[in-house]
Amino acid sequence: MKLKTKKSLSKRVKVSAKGQFLRRRAGKSHLLSGKSKKRKRRLSKPTVLSKGDKKLLKKGMPYSV
Repeated sequence: MKLKTKKSLSKRVKVSAKGQFLRRRAGKSHLLSGKSKKRKRRLSKPTVLSKGDKKLLKKGMPYSV
């Protein structure tokens, strides 16, 4: 049987041109008035997924890896 993709995971993670997985940073949804402009700017940029999370990603998204 074919393996199913976890749709919630596929919506949260994008694959870059180099094959790395990009995710959004946490902490940018509310309570922004207490955070500095520099901190908010850094939070808005995507970051690369860690090695430990890649193992979980292979199980959740079997055909993208």
